[in-house]
Amino acid sequence: MLPFKEVAVLDRNAQCLGVPVSQLMENAGKESARIIQENMPLEGKRILVLCGLGNNGGDGFVLARYLRDQNIEVFLLGHEKDIKTDIAKENYKKLANIVKVSNRIDKLREKIKESDVIVDAMLGVGATGKLKEPYFTCVNAVTSAKNKKIVAIDVPTGFDSPDAIKPDITITFHDVKEGMSKRDCGKIIVADIGIPKEAEQYTGPGDFVYYPLPQSDSHKGMNGRVLVVGGGPYSGAPSLVGFGAYGVGVDLVRIATPAKCYLAVAAHSPNFIVESLNGDMLTSNDVSAIEKLLDVSDALMIGNGLGTDTETKTAVAKIIKKCKKPIVIDADAIEVIGENVSILKGRFGVITPHAREFKKLIGIELSEDLEKRCEAVKNAAKKTGFTILLKGKTDIISDGAFIKLNRTGNAGMSVGGTGDVLAGVVGGLLSKGVPSFNAARIGAFLNGYAGDLAFEEKGYSLLATDVAEKIPMALKKFLPNHEKR
Repeated sequence: MLPFKEVAVLDRNAQCLGVPVSQLMENAGKESARIIQENMPLEGKRILVLCGLGNNGGDGFVLARYLRDQNIEVFLLGHEKDIKTDIAKENYKKLANIVKVSNRIDKLREKIKESDVIVDAMLGVGATGKLKEPYFTCVNAVTSAKNKKIVAIDVPTGFDSPDAIKPDITITFHDVKEGMSKRDCGKIIVADIGIPKEAEQYTGPGDFVYYPLPQSDSHKGMNGRVLVVGGGPYSGAPSLVGFGAYGVGVDLVRIATPAKCYLAVAAHSPNFIVESLNGDMLTSNDVSAIEKLLDVSDALMIGNGLGTDTETKTAVAKIIKKCKKPIVIDADAIEVIGENVSILKGRFGVITPHAREFKKLIGIELSEDLEKRCEAVKNAAKKTGFTILLKGKTDIISDGAFIKLNRTGNAGMSVGGTGDVLAGVVGGLLSKGVPSFNAARIGAFLNGYAGDLAFEEKGYSLLATDVAEKIPMALKKFLPNHEKR
């Protein structure tokens, strides 16, 4: 089952892989025309294609062109000047002198009454909520008409509303869409429109449709407040986490670190709010102070630079148990989970191990075979209830149900600290309300791409701070300009 938003993900990823959206639209219309011809007799039938103003309407324009030898007419629900995307406009222009097109709403019921086959290419997966005019009137006219064969393109118009089209056939693209089995979609036929397998298998620019763009009236704190609990033996790691979080656009980064590290962490950036804990390392005496900081935070990142002293591990377990916010568990905190997975019960978030840490987490040695690694990561996600982001040459991300692979990044990123930056990126996304699986897949792609940008400048001499500095540039490049299908 394909969630609606994944359609936009696949379109963008396919484009990145060399298959433009214009080609997908051409394939969608052509395949839809072929399927209609194979599934119903058209000789002597009058066909009416109802087209909206978005890319679903564009699919309808292409379909009509491929059925131009039939008795076919296109009805546009609006004006040509209001068609929303360039590729839909282009395909509308191709209909000139080929297929009859009308758009007089006062003639709509008459057109529907005169037709034998009605093709619904009005609204696709990008449209949600109650139907607006003229779509509501059009859907009502179609559903009240008698003895019509109705074909929906991709999804029936009004799919998530009580006023939806009820087709005899739904021709859906690439995969069955989420919720179709519970809706009246008629016979569902999946059409292959040429989306590469890699567009679904690997992370890509399309994943950024899940990034929540700030509202124009937002104020400090609305776009993510993260708490980093780290440091003790090492002072650089928690700061790198903070840089990663700020790079992905959070509003506030608090770093709770033992007194031993306080000055060093505070000196790394005036942008950090640094909270001094007691002593040279995290202990159970610090748990109550961290609880209070969690109350004013949206996500927790824990483990970076903490060390594995028994007292510290006990404190980590207590903090995780008390945390009700999404959590990124990284570095030294992973061993704590491996010793007692039950502390994760009722919690959620992302665990970010490399191969050695994965063994500490689950107790198994990872195979070099990618397929076997994927299965191991998926099983680990099921066992922990957390999304697992396994770092490696090919990152593997799974929430126990789905798997994504990531291949951004380079050998120069073996330098210490790049994993801390990644933890900050993922935690920053969690603080913005991005679900764990999506935060992990975006984070893996973004951190790796930033590393690739850093490699272009520094080569194998790149540092983790170089990666962190490139994250805003990478994020800006990939934030989506939404085009609704």
